[in-house]
Amino acid sequence: MHPFTYAISVDFEATCWVNQPAQQFRLSEIIEFPAILVNLKTGMVEAEFHKYVMPVEKPQLSEYCTSLTGIQQKTVEAGVPLQTALNSFIEWLKKELSARNLVLPKMSMTNPQGNCFFVTWTNWDFGICLAKECARKNIRKPTCFNQWIDAKAIYQKWYKYRPFSFNNALEHVRLTFQGRAHSGIDDAKNLGSLICKMFRDGAPFSITMDLTPHKELNENRGF
Repeated sequence: MHPFTYAISVDFEATCWVNQPAQQFRLSEIIEFPAILVNLKTGMVEAEFHKYVMPVEKPQLSEYCTSLTGIQQKTVEAGVPLQTALNSFIEWLKKELSARNLVLPKMSMTNPQGNCFFVTWTNWDFGICLAKECARKNIRKPTCFNQWIDAKAIYQKWYKYRPFSFNNALEHVRLTFQGRAHSGIDDAKNLGSLICKMFRDGAPFSITMDLTPHKELNENRGF
């Protein structure tokens, strides 16, 4: 049994290039910041957050990036800085959590486990992309991003299957990808659908990545 009733699905899109280094060595900048709040029991999306983000280190998107993500140069030029996107996201997050009496892990002394969690597909979004960009730009990363569930890790253990792609993971459990692959908002929605399917199938959810395992609570109640 686990305490979770809601999940926040996140899938960043970031600057990328042909023949780029491995993920851990890239100097990528987030250009799309989506988050989907899903009710695990009903499978319904109850709230969405979506911002396009302006890259400043390498402002010009590569042709590869535009082709992969569908994000146009004019879209990111009209976007907001990463700090602004983070501030907007935290405002949205506080409002949605409060409206449903939801608590993220390590945000409450009375409920340190929480009843809602962040979920990504692999650890890249929070563990590499966001962490490295915040460090380079001297941005204080909100500490609520220090704990999350890597859906791929739990998926592989529960279904005893190693998918060769996210789309293959969906197909294996008889789900069909909806929308455009590598659109952050569509990827986040499909990940939300997958995590709800895993919930219905009885998958055991627990935090798979904790960047502060030595601390019982996050600073500033997680924000």
